[in-house]
Amino acid sequence: MARLIDGRAIAEKVYVDLRREIAELKAKGVTPGLAVILIGDNPASRAYVRSKDKMCRELGLHSVKLELPTSTTRTELLGRVKELNRDSGIHGILVQSPPPEHIDEAAIVRALDPRKDVDGFHPENVAKLVLDDPSGFVPCTPLGVQRLLTETKVEIGGAHVVVLGRSMIVGKPLALLLMQKNQNGNATVTVVHSRSRDLAKIIRSADIVVAAIGRAEFVKADHVREGAVVIDVGINRVEDSGSARGYRLVGDVAFDEVSKKASAITPVPGGVGPMTIAMLMANTLKACRQSL
Repeated sequence: MARLIDGRAIAEKVYVDLRREIAELKAKGVTPGLAVILIGDNPASRAYVRSKDKMCRELGLHSVKLELPTSTTRTELLGRVKELNRDSGIHGILVQSPPPEHIDEAAIVRALDPRKDVDGFHPENVAKLVLDDPSGFVPCTPLGVQRLLTETKVEIGGAHVVVLGRSMIVGKPLALLLMQKNQNGNATVTVVHSRSRDLAKIIRSADIVVAAIGRAEFVKADHVREGAVVIDVGINRVEDSGSARGYRLVGDVAFDEVSKKASAITPVPGGVGPMTIAMLMANTLKACRQSL
């Protein structure tokens, strides 16, 4: 049976360090600040924003939450972003994804001050990731995956990592991150997607499998070699008449069967999710330090 990689416990370890560092800054009269912009009334987005705001307050960060109606125009949103760019008390800005369909998300990301882009999606930060420049911001979920691996003493250097999914949020930045020439990188990375051939064969060759494709329980036991480390980024709702909510949450990995072959595996929920928020807080602290 695989060792369970407890994302909540590792996130709490991160928070211990963050609380200390934030307290040290506040003693010097500096409070890191994070602004989150939410457009519309998507229930999942509202839940994410609440959890981020709650964690900011628990850590002692200055938290600003801007809730805008679905009717907000691109021009109005850009105006709010520019105001936050100029605000010296705000060190990180996040526009909760996805915005309404009439909003050009890429244009909003480009309008962010890259020094405050704690989500790591601005082209300048993407370029810094490609160039192994540590001053840039790495997207929070890939950063959380890397931290899960290092905290559980999984050897990344020289390992063959197969990443399922090529999104700009997880797959592409994670591949770049794990290939970097540093002590937490140096992996050989293969990225697979819906058009990849011999998918199962490629996944079976991996020392580390990272599933981020948004397909419930797609990765089965016969996809994974004995002793592989499996990181499940996915979170999907599947119908469950036995649940009071009528559904249950599962990842992109068939946990029960894969955990019998893997050497270590993340659960869903409680694996990657808590680390994503922890890395957002860490990026906000980094942005504050770099502004001084």
